[in-house]
Amino acid sequence: MILGSCAVAPEGYKKDKSSAIQFLKRVLSQDHVARPGTIVTDKNPSYSAAIESLKAAKMLKSNLRHVKHKRKNNILESDHRFVKRRIRYSLWFQEFHCAQRTIAGYESMHMIRKGQVCYVGKNDPISQKRFVQNIFGAAA
Repeated sequence: MILGSCAVAPEGYKKDKSSAIQFLKRVLSQDHVARPGTIVTDKNPSYSAAIESLKAAKMLKSNLRHVKHKRKNNILESDHRFVKRRIRYSLWFQEFHCAQRTIAGYESMHMIRKGQVCYVGKNDPISQKRFVQNIFGAAA
């Protein structure tokens, strides 16, 4: 599991230990987040201190792995650029489950357009329409 890291912070902003603890507590308290075995963050030292503090308070497992890598999640982030562009226009999401269903729809339509679905041609709008009708039960 990758928990968010601040790749670009506003000018003059420094994340301290208390704000890192607050951020990690907020992320871990959400009901759709399982207890992670690994946390990947950037090289900000406040995350290391916050994770050690949460381990001492028994909020995180003692054998939790903390990977510090400046750009470890860039591949994941860049793959979802098209989704981020669409979400921005919908004014983001208010609930996790709504976001989960909507993004699954975006991802499946994107896979169809990229030609990653068997028996559905990349440049065949008729087979794409039939596939969407069969999967979602809706008129496209």
